[in-house]
Amino acid sequence: MLVKDWMSEEVIVLDENASIMKASQIMKEHNIRRIPVVRQGKLVGIVSDRDIKEATPSKATSLDVHELYYLLAEVRVKDIMTPDPIYVKPEDTVEYAAVLMLENRISGLPVVDEEKRVVGIITQTDVFKLFVNITGIYQGPIQIGLEIDESTTLDEVTALVVKQGARIISILTYPEELDLARRQVFIRITDLEEDKFKALLSELEKRYRVRYWARDDVTKIKPRDISATRKAILEESLAEV
Repeated sequence: MLVKDWMSEEVIVLDENASIMKASQIMKEHNIRRIPVVRQGKLVGIVSDRDIKEATPSKATSLDVHELYYLLAEVRVKDIMTPDPIYVKPEDTVEYAAVLMLENRISGLPVVDEEKRVVGIITQTDVFKLFVNITGIYQGPIQIGLEIDESTTLDEVTALVVKQGARIISILTYPEELDLARRQVFIRITDLEEDKFKALLSELEKRYRVRYWARDDVTKIKPRDISATRKAILEESLAEV
């Protein structure tokens, strides 16, 4: 899973000599929180809405309106930006980008090519989209959490699930941090008739530790602003179930 496949390519950039007033206007117009800053087309910094707020006089300022607008028009982005920002390249993995964001407590990273020209941006939202796609929640409402030991293979688990008539959408797994001999497994499947689902759980419980099961109904979620594209994807996914 590479950054280039999940990043937003339509990225807005600002020249380092742009005013913070222009930066603020662009953020409001496009509902974004950060903008990569370039010098001769190459990344040199990043400016965030927090940077602008910290550089803007408070409401208690003694400046009149004209003086305030003059100040905002004169202060350059390069004066308040974070220089030499953390970035990723298109060929980096999304997981690597996620770790960079997590460890540095930032919510987005510019994506640059070999010449440090900005070709995109990847944010926490993009990582969330990838996670949702990996889990397959749109296609399969049921998730079962299991704990298995090192003597059990995933093939054994999946064969049992399929034998009970379930269609597997995704499998996520990781080893226990304190006990590498044990592994957590999360299987998402399409919906089953109640009797078949109970039979599946019964068979799993005979062999493994079933930690939980959950049935998610994403059709009840009503986003405030869902794009036509995302709506179409959701409807198409649900139609396949």
